[in-house]
Amino acid sequence: MSPPTTRGRLSPNPSAVSTGTEFSKHRRTPTAPDFPTANDLADSGASEAFSGKASEQEEDYNNERERMAPAQSTGTRQASPPPAYTTQPSFAQAAPSLASSQLNSIRPVDVRPPPPSIQTPRVIVVNKRPYARLDLIGKGGSSRVFRVMSHNNDLYAIKRVSLDRTDNEMMAGYMNEIALLKRLEGNHRIIRLIDSEVRAGPGGTKGHLLLVMECGEIDLARLLQDQMKNPLNMVWVAYYWQQMLQAVHVIHEEKIVHSDLKPANFVLVRGQLKLIDFGIANAIANDTTNIQRDHQVGTINYMSPEAIELPDGMRRLKVGRPSDVWSLGVILYQMIYGQPPFQHLPFLQKMRAIPNQGYAIEFPEFAMPTIPGSKSPNGDQISPPTKLEHLKCRVRSDVIDSIKQCLTRNSKERATIPELLEHSWLSMKESELNAPVKPQLAHDEVVINPYYMRQLLHYGIKLGASQGDSMDPDALLREAERLVAELKSLHT
Repeated sequence: MSPPTTRGRLSPNPSAVSTGTEFSKHRRTPTAPDFPTANDLADSGASEAFSGKASEQEEDYNNERERMAPAQSTGTRQASPPPAYTTQPSFAQAAPSLASSQLNSIRPVDVRPPPPSIQTPRVIVVNKRPYARLDLIGKGGSSRVFRVMSHNNDLYAIKRVSLDRTDNEMMAGYMNEIALLKRLEGNHRIIRLIDSEVRAGPGGTKGHLLLVMECGEIDLARLLQDQMKNPLNMVWVAYYWQQMLQAVHVIHEEKIVHSDLKPANFVLVRGQLKLIDFGIANAIANDTTNIQRDHQVGTINYMSPEAIELPDGMRRLKVGRPSDVWSLGVILYQMIYGQPPFQHLPFLQKMRAIPNQGYAIEFPEFAMPTIPGSKSPNGDQISPPTKLEHLKCRVRSDVIDSIKQCLTRNSKERATIPELLEHSWLSMKESELNAPVKPQLAHDEVVINPYYMRQLLHYGIKLGASQGDSMDPDALLREAERLVAELKSLHT
């Protein structure tokens, strides 16, 4: 018995023949996902090759939908015989090795497996170089940052800026960032700019600015968030603090002020800390050490006193290298105590407290790990942070001195980057950095051991036997102060 014939070629039973190419030619079912269109790929920055291929697939798919329209409108399968598949290989071509007896036993079945979804990667093209987009790792008002992979499997970050939502001042900042990154190219403490392009948009729109840069694994803000749950580790602090100083020293040597130093602007690239985001950085003129600005710039928690604008708005802002030193001091404070020194204040109080000489910054003797409190989806605090007092550690006095030298409100009295790099605790061994810290003593305090305590007891017993209760209290206090001073001199 010969197999039945139809005007078109038969769709074989998938249980008899299973090849990937046949399924891709079958008619599309109404419930199958849509093919990506050429517009989808164009939105993602795909190359012309991807767009052309998608257009052909979309055209085939549209033709299939037109043929399927009657069946879709009734919600039932189309009656046999099945329609012709003009692009489907013949059954004999698809299974030439089957015996004729096997062919006779096979009957056409109305089975239309959906085509496999086309896994075309979303591609961003910069200067004709395609990058496969992996995920979104950051976003701002007009910019998005994507993790991407190049054709040779290297990871990069692409910052895509929508120029339609960018004014002239913001655009100048992005151009300034490109210029400074090119100027700083080759330094291992500065994020590397790989490529950049300004791409015009369709229909007269401004389009996008694309920056291809090194991709950081994690930023310092996330590191600090994780570290604040653990006891203070001075080795960890010294390691990253030194790298931050080195990075800022590089730009200061190039007469560049960053103006927006904060933990999120330091990222780890292959284990090394690098400085990023030069959008509002400026070069210092040769004849000055400060930059005058008409607008406030920076992040309030890390802004220096001289960068805070007066309420009347009449003062032009002057920021220079010392402003970056202040911001670094705030970051070091956060590394030690878990949060910036003005974090607990509302916004307006911060604006007043930062430049206020009369507002004293607290430097606690102990640093305590903290578990952050829970927040609602709209950002309201549900439960307060929990301090782990049993894990508190005494803070080294020389580390506190380093912070104080950065957080001096008079910019002329602040330490410089080279001076901070010379601080002795940065070069200490691990055993010295994490060794128990000697308690900070007042001028009238002294540490006493059992040997000296025994001598003091003998002296007190003799003094009491000779004078009894008749000794004047003031004279007794003077004698005690004399003994403390004598013990301090022995320790010295």
